[in-house]
Amino acid sequence: MADKFHFECNDCRAEYPGDRLIYLCPVCEAANIPGQPPKGVLKTLYNYAEIRRLSPSAGLFDKLRGQSFIPLLPLRGLDSCPGLRIGETPLYRVTRWTSGQVDRWTGGQADKRIGDFEVFVKDDSQNPTFSFKDRASALVSAWARENGITTLVAASTGNAGSSLAGICASQGQRAIIVAPAAAPLAKLTQILMYGATLVPVQGTYDDAYDLSVRITANYGWYNRNTAYNPLTIEGKKTVACELFSQLGNNVPDRVFIPVGDGVIFSGVCKGFEDLLKLGIIDRMPVLVGVQAIGSSNLINNLDHEKFVAVSSKTIADSISVDVPRCFHMTAGYIKKYKGEMITVSDSEILQASLQMARFTGIFCEPAAAAAFAGILKYRDQGLIPAGSKNVVLATGSGLKDLASVQSSIRIPEPVGTDFGEVERLFAKEYLTGNNH
Repeated sequence: MADKFHFECNDCRAEYPGDRLIYLCPVCEAANIPGQPPKGVLKTLYNYAEIRRLSPSAGLFDKLRGQSFIPLLPLRGLDSCPGLRIGETPLYRVTRWTSGQVDRWTGGQADKRIGDFEVFVKDDSQNPTFSFKDRASALVSAWARENGITTLVAASTGNAGSSLAGICASQGQRAIIVAPAAAPLAKLTQILMYGATLVPVQGTYDDAYDLSVRITANYGWYNRNTAYNPLTIEGKKTVACELFSQLGNNVPDRVFIPVGDGVIFSGVCKGFEDLLKLGIIDRMPVLVGVQAIGSSNLINNLDHEKFVAVSSKTIADSISVDVPRCFHMTAGYIKKYKGEMITVSDSEILQASLQMARFTGIFCEPAAAAAFAGILKYRDQGLIPAGSKNVVLATGSGLKDLASVQSSIRIPEPVGTDFGEVERLFAKEYLTGNNH
């Protein structure tokens, strides 16, 4: 399989064979500075000319899809993949922004129309562990299985950890998860229920990340960390292929992506870039990265010569990152393909989460709702062109973090069995529209 793909350093362009267990480019890694985004993140490149020869006609994409895109993945075949259904998540068309009733945020009558453009939600909360991270975990686990590796380690704010734990449980592998002790209880519960070893850290995600790398070096376990392991980018790129297929072999005009480390953004871009290199598509979509204002270190440093990290504070824990580990690759993709970035407040995220749940039926965790908040902001600023197709990546289930949305709802006081109490409740809570 060595000639099927190889790795290329994002920074110095050094190349490394695909049959080598490697994380960062060793030359660039040696010069990395603590507190700065790491250089040396590797890009996985394929023999694109050989892949094109699979199908000389216009049916190349269908040929690749029929092989589960194995020619575009660093695997020998499907036998090593988890038996769980990963990917092929639904793409829903959004038909209305609101209910047409009194708008709970503005107090005015809500507009039901989407407008003269299309909006779709890619619901990756339907993956086995209820998050987008299963795409990366599945590929890393499958590669480990092909290479006789039985113990995997990852740092996580919760989703990547519960994802790796669940995927490893299905594969008979051992998972070691290093996560902040303050991570949402639902995510820590998932990790433990899947039988993984949990290492809670009194610190941030960045602290957990650094500790997991030391654990990897000390024990020799296989590390799944985003960006650090180049296969995480390859796993996440599969969503681009699915979007192209689900839109009738058409490229969306914009894709709104929640951004923390930047790996999902880079993965989506890499997926479309691979299709571009194969001649399957003739243009790239505009990728819109959405960050929380309280954790916008990637956006804030795009044009800075020296990276300056600010401690992150946001309700969207899954995108709360001080030092984005995929900063350099993501920044490169933004500049190369004219990507766009926007920040949203925690208040806007919570409003988007509520609006998305009530008017699309999809309940997302705050990090995923950030992407929806991004498209709402674009709409309000008149930045969505007429006739365009726009996709929002919903990357995680709202059941992952129930505590974060408690301020947006109020559970009514219980009623007795006297029907009069029910009538009084309806008059007070429901008929007046106060049950937010």
